[in-house]
Amino acid sequence: MSTTDAPILPELRSLRDSIDNIDAAIIYMLAERFRCTQRVGALKAEHHLPPADPAREARQVARLRQLADAANLDPEFAEKFLAFVVREVIRHHEAVPRPAAP
Repeated sequence: MSTTDAPILPELRSLRDSIDNIDAAIIYMLAERFRCTQRVGALKAEHHLPPADPAREARQVARLRQLADAANLDPEFAEKFLAFVVREVIRHHEAVPRPAAP
């Protein structure tokens, strides 16, 4: 950075501090989401339900695309992000031991 850029440094630092705080909030929110989905996985295993629920996933995609659009976030990005999270959730659900069928 040149000395002519020095006036932007306080704003740059402030924006980066905000980004760091947002990143921390995202991590904590994802952790809470996964705590909930772990319980869902346990319930599904206990009641012999399949790990994936394509109908719910489709509803979630539509819902998050609408939220993204309203927030001026690229809906394609939101869908890709959700797909990544859902794949990880399903992977966790598949790993939950299932009791013997009644």
